[in-house]
Amino acid sequence: LYIYKLMKLQKLLHRLCGCCWALRPRYKRLVDNIFPEDPEEGLVKANMEKLTFFALSAPEKLDRIAAYLSERLTRELNRHRYGYVCIAMEAMEQLLLACHCQSINLLVESFLSTLRLLLEADKPHLHILATNSFVKFANIEEDTPSYHRSYDFFVSRFSEMCHSDHEDLDTRNKIRVSGIRGLQGVVRKTVDDELQVNIWEPRHMEQIVPALLVNLQQHSQNDSGLFSAFPSLFSGSPAEQTEVCFRELLCRAAYGHINNAIKPVLMHLDSHSLWQGRGFAVQCFQIIMYSIQSQHSHLVIQQLLGHLDANSRSPASVRAGIVEVLSEAAVIEATGSVGPTVLEVFNTLLRQLRQSVDYQLTGYYDNGGKHKTSSIEEKKLQDAVIKTIGSFANTLPIYQRSEVMLFIMGKIPVPGIYPALGSPNSGRMIQVMLLKSLLQVSEHYESSNLLTALPSSFLEPLLSFTLMEDPEIRLLVLSILTSLIDRHLHQDLIRWLLKAGIKRVVLSVHHDICTFQHDVFVFMQHAQRLYRHVYLASREENSGRSHYQALFTLLAVLSVELANEEVVVDLIRLILALQEMTLSNQECLSVFNRCGIHALCAAFLNLLSQLGPPPTLHQHITQVIESRQKDAPHLLPEVMFCDKPRGTSLIAFRLNYCFIVEEDRLSKRKSIGDAVSLQVDMDLPFCPDTPQTEHITFETLKNAIEDRGVVEEEERRKRMEVVERFQTAPFEEIAAQCGARTSLLQSKLNQVFELIIRPPPSPSGHSAPRSTPVYEMKFPDLCVY
Repeated sequence: LYIYKLMKLQKLLHRLCGCCWALRPRYKRLVDNIFPEDPEEGLVKANMEKLTFFALSAPEKLDRIAAYLSERLTRELNRHRYGYVCIAMEAMEQLLLACHCQSINLLVESFLSTLRLLLEADKPHLHILATNSFVKFANIEEDTPSYHRSYDFFVSRFSEMCHSDHEDLDTRNKIRVSGIRGLQGVVRKTVDDELQVNIWEPRHMEQIVPALLVNLQQHSQNDSGLFSAFPSLFSGSPAEQTEVCFRELLCRAAYGHINNAIKPVLMHLDSHSLWQGRGFAVQCFQIIMYSIQSQHSHLVIQQLLGHLDANSRSPASVRAGIVEVLSEAAVIEATGSVGPTVLEVFNTLLRQLRQSVDYQLTGYYDNGGKHKTSSIEEKKLQDAVIKTIGSFANTLPIYQRSEVMLFIMGKIPVPGIYPALGSPNSGRMIQVMLLKSLLQVSEHYESSNLLTALPSSFLEPLLSFTLMEDPEIRLLVLSILTSLIDRHLHQDLIRWLLKAGIKRVVLSVHHDICTFQHDVFVFMQHAQRLYRHVYLASREENSGRSHYQALFTLLAVLSVELANEEVVVDLIRLILALQEMTLSNQECLSVFNRCGIHALCAAFLNLLSQLGPPPTLHQHITQVIESRQKDAPHLLPEVMFCDKPRGTSLIAFRLNYCFIVEEDRLSKRKSIGDAVSLQVDMDLPFCPDTPQTEHITFETLKNAIEDRGVVEEEERRKRMEVVERFQTAPFEEIAAQCGARTSLLQSKLNQVFELIIRPPPSPSGHSAPRSTPVYEMKFPDLCVY
């Protein structure tokens, strides 16, 4: 009862003090003094200085000062006296900035509760006021952490402000900017303090990240062009503040926080169907890749790969968008972006490539056959995957690129060999796609030696594809071989020479002697096999102009990169063998194939003649080219390899040559020098002292074929007569005919022997005595020969 009476007395005294201003506590009087009679006059600065001095002198009174300021602000807020509300907030801000001590926590709780009141109001200008005050508070570095402080309300409220749809555009932008700045303040206040609330938790990231992306997306759709051209016009816009806040959030993310920050981005792009096209999704991940720490970038790649697998049964446009983002992410991070699981990255991409082929053939991208897809969309996806494979490969060191090429080669299906092809059309398409992927990797492959670029485990299966019937596959293989051998980037110049025509050109080649000798040694181990496949590939009936151009480029690169005497001689022999094949009636070659091979030989020999062979060879090749330019331009590359070749007649340009083809790679290796004749027999059309021969036209070839048939019939008739004679004629007649032939042969032999054993003429003019022939000499029985 005594305590109860004492409490009632205390309340009574408090009321009396409230009524009598002089009896009120000093801190209340100091707080009341900072408010002017007219709110337009603003904060009374002199009285505010007194209040600040009092708070610093008696820090134990800070909680009371803050509570009374909050009470006064609430009263003014309920009375809609917003001028005094602004004065109260300004006073609290100055107290916060002045009180850099351990007792600031006493002031913070009242300050945050006041901000909650303002943010819960329905006035946009109060939201902006509260946000500005919170940002100032967030920039204050506190000496001691607060274990019980929570920012969940502010995260939720600021995120909601970022989605504002106020009817007035200017007000909407101001609210959104305030919300973004508020989120930025929350991040700054909590991200570096482990004892504060964990802002990286999924429940917070799922609010913060979508709020930022909404504003970034609106800017990307509306005024991205103007923003890039006139960035000063958009200073303070939601888009600019969003990008700043997003970058700051990501750059502070540690290793364990990357996944929580990236997952909401993927979910937002999925829910708003933003993967289609390459605009906003690529922009988001460009910001991400440029903002996060470089050692964490492979985590983003892994997140994207996992998301690609999760969307394997989504429309092709969605999958293509994810792959496009992967490609851009790999380009941004030039080193270390793939991380430790290199082959897993390529395995995922190749799996997507194979799935796309299956979807293209079936017409559906799901097993149920409910969702249709088109070949055009799937081809766009396949091109994007192939490009991405090349982008990833370019970020790897040389030794890992070699492993990637071997890995891709192992995935290419071969008929009758694991992995199974499935349907023939499916197998063919998969082969083409994987070879295109291999070409993407090889185009930027820069190895220090040929052994690294073309190991046996890679070269042998690659060459096997040069003999396939599909012309596209053969063309891809030739391009891959050329890219790997061309380590000094001569392909572009060689292709230009082929299109521009046969001209005089000087190629500057610089080789390291040790590396060059090693490359030649390595190449000669595989030279016979490579020559064989080039020889056989040129005979394919469905070869086109691009195939002969690719063959020329390959041979030209070989002659430039491996300018060794033995290699050059072998290449010349190979060209002569190709030319012999075109002139042989036993080969079933079309007129186009024969003209294409002639043009290939002319282009290569012209290039080779300028790299150092004997002048006589260069002179002869020049004469042949000049003659063709006059009489048969369709046998030259600048005409034959154009879109509309002219003519079908052939000019004889024959260099007799015997070419041995290695039919079995396990058989004993034969030396070309032992098997090849070096005799050069030049026909009459190119000898200056002899008249030109008649041009061989289609009618001439037709008549020659008919004449050949008549000759063969005559020979067959003569053989039958001989057989009939030996079967029916008397023995004496046959013996007489053979004896006559024998006598004639013996007389010829005697004449030859007479010339051989005849002594040379004597210098004195007298003939030497005739010596006895060896076969007429008589030797003793015991003579030793």
